Amino acid sequence: MSRQHQFKAREENILAMAEQLLLESGDGDITLDSLADQLDLAKGTLYKHFSSKDELYLRIIIRYEEQLFEINRIDDCPSAGIARMIFQQLLNPQKAMLLNQIEERLAASVTGLNRLFGELYDIRRQRMKRLLDIISIYLKDERSSLSTRDYLSSIWAMGQGGAGLLNSSFYQRYLGRRDTLRYVFVQQMLELPSHYPADATDQDVLDEDMQELVEQIDTESEEHRNTTY
Repeated sequence: MSRQHQFKAREENILAMAEQLLLESGDGDITLDSLADQLDLAKGTLYKHFSSKDELYLRIIIRYEEQLFEINRIDDCPSAGIARMIFQQLLNPQKAMLLNQIEERLAASVTGLNRLFGELYDIRRQRMKRLLDIISIYLKDERSSLSTRDYLSSIWAMGQGGAGLLNSSFYQRYLGRRDTLRYVFVQQMLELPSHYPADATDQDVLDEDMQELVEQIDTESEEHRNTTY
């Protein structure tokens, strides 16, 4: 294995272990000393990969976003794509909630990470365009007048809200079977478009809504590519 491959493999091991320790900590923070001990590495070796703990956290979030994007790129029926959007948060609610909290904290209080945030948002925009394709096809198949924006927002709300409920130390004591609850959440989202039947004039409006969203994402992506960090 070349030195470059060894470096990348070690970096992947660091990210995986750091994520595991974050989830085990429960409070969204770890020490680099404990991370180095778990990996049997010198602390200085960590700094060859990441300039700070905040950069390490953001790289974990970027890695998670890349994993979500790969899942969303699976090319099968749109209903399965919709289900995966929700399951991504519901199957590991602690991870979804914790990484979101860390991202919000870093965005609000940490400087010097603009380039990495740009990388994160670029991957997320690519994933959004893929989600929009899936949603658009599903709404057409269901002959629904529900707008792309409203349906996407509803899916996010169900995923985020469901993850919060499943991750709650208080409310989860009163839940039934978690697998049954996840199924109910997904089924509600799959049935939602059918409550908004479309007529012949709705399709042009839905196409315009979809096009506006795609153009907004493309514009933001172009601005990111032209930004010097």
